[in-house]
Amino acid sequence: MDTRDAVSAFLRSRRDKITPEQAGLPTYGQRRVPGLRRGEVAALAGVSVEYYTRLERGNLKGVSDSVLDALAHALRLDDTERTYLYDLARAAGPAPGARARQRTVRPTVRPSVARIVEGMPELPAYVMNNRLDTLAANPLGRALYSEMFADPTCGANVARFAFLNPAARRFYTDWERMARFAVGALRVEAGKSPYDRELSNLIGELSTRSDTFRVMWGSHDVHVFRESTKRLNHPLVGDLELDQETMSLPDASGLSVVVYSAPPETAAEDHLKLLASWSATTGLVT
Repeated sequence: MDTRDAVSAFLRSRRDKITPEQAGLPTYGQRRVPGLRRGEVAALAGVSVEYYTRLERGNLKGVSDSVLDALAHALRLDDTERTYLYDLARAAGPAPGARARQRTVRPTVRPSVARIVEGMPELPAYVMNNRLDTLAANPLGRALYSEMFADPTCGANVARFAFLNPAARRFYTDWERMARFAVGALRVEAGKSPYDRELSNLIGELSTRSDTFRVMWGSHDVHVFRESTKRLNHPLVGDLELDQETMSLPDASGLSVVVYSAPPETAAEDHLKLLASWSATTGLVT
């Protein structure tokens, strides 16, 4: 990812989303821009128009935390967007070679983490990295995402499944919402690791093969997976409304444990039990 282009496009996209009324600014006459003007953002952030113009052209090198905070406040960034802006600023610092060397180690699933996932037989669970690759899953997790694991072209990657496998649009009841979340998560990781070759290859592949991904990627929205309700339509057991919890491991691996559960005494709980029984009977593996 070209960091300067990402900075420029991100700042412009956030500026375009804020109206003068939202920023508490008066408006006079006809406006030719959809959101705030550069001068208005500069005034809200307490910097000169020339300085903000330099920032919006992609040059965050040497920008202080106080200026980044002022910019985040002026653009009304949420916590995820603020963190992404800081990641972009950090990426503007060291030489590319040094950053690339820092990304050579691939995280692996520790045996203790694998045991935790396998030790939840009644809950679908898997381990995911920041590129949305599924690195390990328990039997019920494999059964829940059976169509993804059955497609060798997906490489057990949630984003590939969402955008490249037609079955995903039926599987995810809220497909567009899930797809935007996936794109936003990849955008966050691109800000942290702009010289990650595997991530760049994945984004390039999805941009080439999916017009929808390319359009969503161009929105420069960011997202972090946390808790949510996931509505799924499984080919065997039908509709499922599950609670999703995503727990980041307390280390530098970037891995997360994703667990689904159903509220007690619901149809979703019954369907999960049926799915677990089917998985145990068929001995589903990947």
